[in-house]
Amino acid sequence: MKIDYDWLLRLPKTDLHVHMDGSMRPATLLELADAAGVDLPAKTEEEVRRFAVVPDDERSLSRYLLAFRFTLPALQTAPALERVAYELAVDAAAENVRVMEVRYSPLLHREQGLHHRDIIEAVAAGLKRAEAETGICCGQILCGIRQMTPDRSLELARATLMYRDRGIVAFDLAGEEKDYPAKKHREAFYYILNHNLNSTLHAGEAFGPESISQALHYCGAHRIGHGVRLWEDENLMEYVNDHRIPLEICLSSNLDTGAVKELYDHPARKYLDLGLRVTLNTDNRLISDTTATRELQRAVETFGLDVGDVHEIVLNGFKSAFLPHARKVELVRQVVAELEKLGLPARHAYTNGRGDHL
Repeated sequence: MKIDYDWLLRLPKTDLHVHMDGSMRPATLLELADAAGVDLPAKTEEEVRRFAVVPDDERSLSRYLLAFRFTLPALQTAPALERVAYELAVDAAAENVRVMEVRYSPLLHREQGLHHRDIIEAVAAGLKRAEAETGICCGQILCGIRQMTPDRSLELARATLMYRDRGIVAFDLAGEEKDYPAKKHREAFYYILNHNLNSTLHAGEAFGPESISQALHYCGAHRIGHGVRLWEDENLMEYVNDHRIPLEICLSSNLDTGAVKELYDHPARKYLDLGLRVTLNTDNRLISDTTATRELQRAVETFGLDVGDVHEIVLNGFKSAFLPHARKVELVRQVVAELEKLGLPARHAYTNGRGDHL
């Protein structure tokens, strides 16, 4: 079977690692920046893409983060947050993303006096409107920031619990890995775990496997964001595999930040071959100029994936979503039925050929 973009577009998909503030439409950024008085170095959508998207010869984390200096100041009001959340979900639904977990840090949207509640409810309103219009299932993931004090992370963890009924599905820790170890924020994660909430954690992107180890063994993370350098510790990689801990792989982003020099250097293929629970995600749709479909396409073209590999990745996404178990089982069965129609026998689709159901 030929795997082309149109076929990938038809597949039901997930996007479990996508940052709202890095996934704005160029036209929206222009409008919101103008309304907020942000001195944006662009006047057209093409110019927005030119400064936001990392050129091939400038791949680095510092260059990748440049655009956030302009997106964040434009996202300091409830209407702006609601609009961007809504548009992100609508755009994802248009490419057949069925489950999307949108992450952001309320700590970064308070410059004009918004309360955590205002921010979370604005995002929830945008996502719910998109859900009603398209049928996509959306959740919120709130992010602590490594460079901020552990007290700020604990503050946000408490807000995560307080407003969980607004569609919050997990707590995260983002930011610079080097010199800002996750274990310093473990009290926030203890709070999350002790209140039976989900957690994921950025780790193993800009720092080694010890960062992943801290995420798992100090913070109790249920998923790992990126995990590019997991392969450097075989014992830890085996632990992750044995415990079916999902990896939120973001190919384009990892290339743009310099986490890998070339896409074919990415360990995603190795992880998949070893049976790790690999999911593909966009990270920042604007900054990496990508979509869930393009990420799948890049994986197919780079690693020579076949139909079974693609379907395994797709199912991994649904299996790894922060959803109630009964809902997840129902959703996986629906997706398997759709995959059958697109050419994969159900028994292979459901078990991924490795006996891995949920």
